Amino acid sequence: MPAPRPAHRSTSEHGAPEHGTSEYGVPDRSTPSDLLAPRPRTGGGRTVLAAVALTAAGALLAGCGAATGTGARPSRLAEQGPLSTTAGAGGAASRDAPRTVRSTPTTTPAPATLPGVGPKTLSEIPAGSDQVVLVTGAGHDSSTSRVRLFHRDPVTGWTAAGPVWPAHNALHGWSADHHAGDLRSPIGVFTLTDAGGRFPDPGTELSYDHAPIGFQSPGTGFHGESLADSFDYVIAINYNRKPGTTPLDWTRPLGASRGGGIWLHVDHGGPTHGCVSLPKAVMKTLLGTLDPAQHPVVVMGDAKALFA
Repeated sequence: MPAPRPAHRSTSEHGAPEHGTSEYGVPDRSTPSDLLAPRPRTGGGRTVLAAVALTAAGALLAGCGAATGTGARPSRLAEQGPLSTTAGAGGAASRDAPRTVRSTPTTTPAPATLPGVGPKTLSEIPAGSDQVVLVTGAGHDSSTSRVRLFHRDPVTGWTAAGPVWPAHNALHGWSADHHAGDLRSPIGVFTLTDAGGRFPDPGTELSYDHAPIGFQSPGTGFHGESLADSFDYVIAINYNRKPGTTPLDWTRPLGASRGGGIWLHVDHGGPTHGCVSLPKAVMKTLLGTLDPAQHPVVVMGDAKALFA
């Protein structure tokens, strides 16, 4: 009589019993949670603990910042506040660490320069000069200009101290090599120290020579205009002259051939022989503003020459 066959065991592809059947073929009436109990079974010589699955499930619920005690609580980001990248005790992220505030670096702007004046011309302005009368010619051969007064602040640089004023210069324009009779105004940077005029001193800090006879100007200009009021107020431009003397002084350190007697004076409505002429009210303003303690200078020339 053949030996009885053992009961058939239904297993999965990994050798474990299929759900609902015990390893001995007896129907399993246990609840699904019993499947997770740490019950040993044999199969292929291995012992598998179902508690591993329970441990893994617990780890998933723990998370970062989970509550201690019995049972796991879902993470609530609103309660946790912003997460910090700084780890606290036990490797947890620290919520109390102060945030680092990055300050934006500030850049101090460079001091402002004179508009339209290039580095070469700027370098000719004495370091101690804090007032500039800027005369910018319309062109190398033009007899019209514009004039503006500037003040230098040690921090912010050059700033305008008045509006732009219309002016005239020499009939034929400008020259970097002025000579007597060329009817061109000299280009360059020149100090301003002395003044005078046919009218009394209007209250200037510059030395002032009141000479009603000496500053008379008879005749007419290139366009037939009267020159009678031209020298009511004058400021000597220290080109080929001796500073500290009246504008009427005829000393010519560079020689007579290089010309001289170049002044700022009252405009007569047309070109000059070499001077720069401005409205009478502007001349009074300059006389009342220029301060010897600030070592005023005039920067003059056509726009292209000044930009060098």
